[in-house]
Amino acid sequence: MAKIALLLDEDVRLVLGEILRQRGYDVIHVLEVGRAGKSDPDQLAYAVSRQRTILTHNIRDYRLLDTKYHEEGKEHFGILLSDQVPLRDLLRRALRFLGRHTGEEVKNNALWLND
Repeated sequence: MAKIALLLDEDVRLVLGEILRQRGYDVIHVLEVGRAGKSDPDQLAYAVSRQRTILTHNIRDYRLLDTKYHEEGKEHFGILLSDQVPLRDLLRRALRFLGRHTGEEVKNNALWLND
């Protein structure tokens, strides 16, 4: 049962990664690895190359990318979608999700991070 390794997209607050790491989760933010300003397809490809699930608020574009990956027979390690909510709500949602799901469960799926 592999835990989820997260990549936070540029639109997700950097502090979320810091808090999740303090709680023992494997999380990096695109800004921490010099990927600011990269396109969504590039960010997803990077996540795939690092076997990471990407968390984003960019719902429309990443849903399209998920569909494209499926149509092309390509695999990804999960896309977590969340609307813009206050940090405390996003943290609560992320902790609940990470505590209940594995990397295998999210692989090749676009899932909502919600209450």
